[in-house]
Amino acid sequence: MASETPSEAKKVLSVLAKATDPMSNKQIAEQAELESKKVSSAMSALKKEGFVDSPVRCKYAITPSGKKALKG
Repeated sequence: MASETPSEAKKVLSVLAKATDPMSNKQIAEQAELESKKVSSAMSALKKEGFVDSPVRCKYAITPSGKKALKG
């Protein structure tokens, strides 16, 4: 997974996979127990790879490819 630490990106995807609604970076950071700037960085990489999208402004959700990548 891109330049971000795979474990951080994986934590972000795991949080999003459990979410029922799109989440903000702050919500993801709290649940993943990561700094929000690390979440932002991971989010950029995950969006480029098509694992995450933004259905609502400033909120993110996992895509089917993100779920597939998480299962590995």
